[in-house]
Amino acid sequence: MTAESLAALIAECNRDGRAVTVRAGGTLSGMGYPPDPDALQLSMLDFDEIVEDAPADLTVAVQSGVRLRVLAQRLAAHSTHVPFDAPFANDATVGGTLSAGWLGPRRHLYGRPRDFVIGSVAVLADGTIARAGGMVVKNVAGYDMSRLYVGSFGTLAVLVQANLKTIALPEATRGFLMRLPEGTRARAISHMHALDVVPAAAFWIDGFKTLEGEDGIEGRLFVILEGSRAVVDRGTRELRAWMGRAGVPDTSVIDAGAREAFERIVDAYVASIGERSITYRIPAFHDDAIGRAMALQTLAQRFEFRTDVIVDAMNGDVIVRVSDLDAHALGAKIEIFDDALHDDEPEAIIIAGNHPSRAVLAVWGSAPDALPQMRALKERFDPKRILNPGRFVAGL
Repeated sequence: MTAESLAALIAECNRDGRAVTVRAGGTLSGMGYPPDPDALQLSMLDFDEIVEDAPADLTVAVQSGVRLRVLAQRLAAHSTHVPFDAPFANDATVGGTLSAGWLGPRRHLYGRPRDFVIGSVAVLADGTIARAGGMVVKNVAGYDMSRLYVGSFGTLAVLVQANLKTIALPEATRGFLMRLPEGTRARAISHMHALDVVPAAAFWIDGFKTLEGEDGIEGRLFVILEGSRAVVDRGTRELRAWMGRAGVPDTSVIDAGAREAFERIVDAYVASIGERSITYRIPAFHDDAIGRAMALQTLAQRFEFRTDVIVDAMNGDVIVRVSDLDAHALGAKIEIFDDALHDDEPEAIIIAGNHPSRAVLAVWGSAPDALPQMRALKERFDPKRILNPGRFVAGL
């Protein structure tokens, strides 16, 4: 399929008032309200070409169905990368990652995925092929239309191509895994934020058996350092010294496989346990994220749910997966729990979950202040509401 044939198909659906569900790798299918079962299922996986690779200009143009792993391997050949950090990179696509507005755990260091978008090709609801930006990294005068589509969940346009800036691939990556004895968690995380070499990523983990070994009494801490070998070596010495002062007796160093260990943690963000789990993502500041995670664990215990927790210690994201013995047991309590959770954390969103109750939960949390503007954009771009109808915030 080409952009032109896709545009003709979308225009026909628009004339007929037929809904279209846009899909790609399905790795983030647990986000948003379930799709309309009667809608036309439109897969973007055939749009899988790397259109232009310009390493000298630090730019690349890719169709939206290109898998993140394929893109990473192509860029690594000339020592560059685009740090999207989305789960299940073998299947996740560029278009799906951008449309979902995914926020990766290295964004404090490199920026968000939307910050790497410099141009786009998209098909609008009436079949118009809209091109914006280009292949040059520059300041934009006026509104950047390419970034408008990022995080819109496919409700404004069907993204066909994204032009991206790239950055240098780190020379070295090293991971560190620490089991936290009783009374060390707060000091360890506080000391980690005092490091001169800023970690590329750091997670407090309680549950989520994504790495070998067991949690300590206060969980585990996993840290990634990236940069030149000299910087990583200096950061290693500094990290181990600070963790020793925090009372952490042993810091395991992971050289071979550090990147794979990091990816397993990111994969765990959206890993469901059949139909018997729901996973929430709560935005927080890094200095209160642990406390909020523990409060949610206490709330879940009141409902006799099991919890698995990941806290992004650099950005503050709290990932909490609640689960029960089976889908029936989860379904009997999840709606009441969801109400109670949103009383405490109104901005909590659901990022994973296959249970049928997801359709009636507050999957996007409380309505944002910008909702009137979002509705106006939907009316302007898709007045017949054919693109991913009902899946986004407030049923947009």
